Amino acid sequence: MSAVADEAAQLKGADRRNFLRKGFAVATAAAAGAVTPALASNKAPNLPEWTKTLGRGVVARPYGRPSDFTDLQRRTVPWLTASPESSISFSPLQDLKGIITPSGLHFERYHGGIPEVNPDEYQLMIHGLVERPLIFTLDDLMRMPSVTEIRFIECPANGGMEWKGAQMEALQFTHGMVSCSEWTGVRLSTLLAEVGVKAEGKWILAEGSDAAGMSRSIPIDKALDDALICYAQNGEPLRPEQGFPVRLMNPGWEGNTSVKWLRRLEVGDQPWYHREETSKYTDLMPDGRSRKFSFVQETNSVVTNPCPENPIQQKGFIEIEGLAWSGRGTIKAVDLSFDGGVTWQKAEVKGLALPKALTRFGFKTQWNGEPWLIQSRAIDETGYVQPTLAQLRGERGTNTIYHKNSIHTWNVHASGEVTNVQIT
Repeated sequence: MSAVADEAAQLKGADRRNFLRKGFAVATAAAAGAVTPALASNKAPNLPEWTKTLGRGVVARPYGRPSDFTDLQRRTVPWLTASPESSISFSPLQDLKGIITPSGLHFERYHGGIPEVNPDEYQLMIHGLVERPLIFTLDDLMRMPSVTEIRFIECPANGGMEWKGAQMEALQFTHGMVSCSEWTGVRLSTLLAEVGVKAEGKWILAEGSDAAGMSRSIPIDKALDDALICYAQNGEPLRPEQGFPVRLMNPGWEGNTSVKWLRRLEVGDQPWYHREETSKYTDLMPDGRSRKFSFVQETNSVVTNPCPENPIQQKGFIEIEGLAWSGRGTIKAVDLSFDGGVTWQKAEVKGLALPKALTRFGFKTQWNGEPWLIQSRAIDETGYVQPTLAQLRGERGTNTIYHKNSIHTWNVHASGEVTNVQIT
């Protein structure tokens, strides 16, 4: 057994929390050591040192990168999966602003590692129950009418480590398997019109070209509705970890239905029941049956400030901030509770409120050192209200890892420290 595997095997319960705290401490120390310490002489009203010399030129960094003084990065949980080729990295929601996740911080999920696909050799095959089987190159796809939309992608296992109890002392690990980007591509319905779907065609098998042969069955209604064949993210070509050169995008649905490195689409008359929709991505119910094809990512929300990574630094004014999202449509309202759900107050939905996209909310208040059990509760345009943990467990039990969208609780201590707790 490797040293990493041996360490991972020993990480249980409180040890896992200590490991995560240690990881954040090491990362922070490393970041601090990488930059010049602050000098008192640089502070107002003095003229800072960086004003006295020329900065770097425009050719020094042909592709821009963040400041060396920032430390935003995806992080992993070593014990979560057997290998990095079939693993997850978590987006730093606690540090992000607005609703767009930078491409380099979008969470990752692989089943067989990242394939290196040459775009000049790329082809998308559409076949099966169609009138005209066709093969499209990347140039073919980019010549078609394009669509650009802001949509979130969420792994259905987001929060799944918390089904049986609070254990992750970081927002990045409790909710970091969701990200939101601007996606550009061609409607799948446009391609299906080109090939001509036969009347008996009711399902589509989407298959990737990764080593896992990742595949999911997609109902034809979704394919003809808002599904996208994407080749760009946030204004540039897809990153390799996000499916370069082409991926499927099923807005509001389980992330792994948005198959990356898309190789083929086969039209059929029934679902295929492949590995990722039988042994995985099904929800085990209390009576032993499994809930299949639970495609939609239900309404969810989380407070991002304060949180374990963002404790309250001082008494006085604070704006509570957070994110809400729904695979059913647009977030219409968010409520906040400071007493564990006994009483609720309306938060402000801030900025853009788009369907199937991350939505910002805020609440201005004062903190005077009193303990808080802070929660957020989102409501979408269909009237769906984010459930309590007790409600969700009452319906679904605890023998699953998927679709945990229950109200989340942060315990704000008198010191300003924030810890993860559960209220049942």
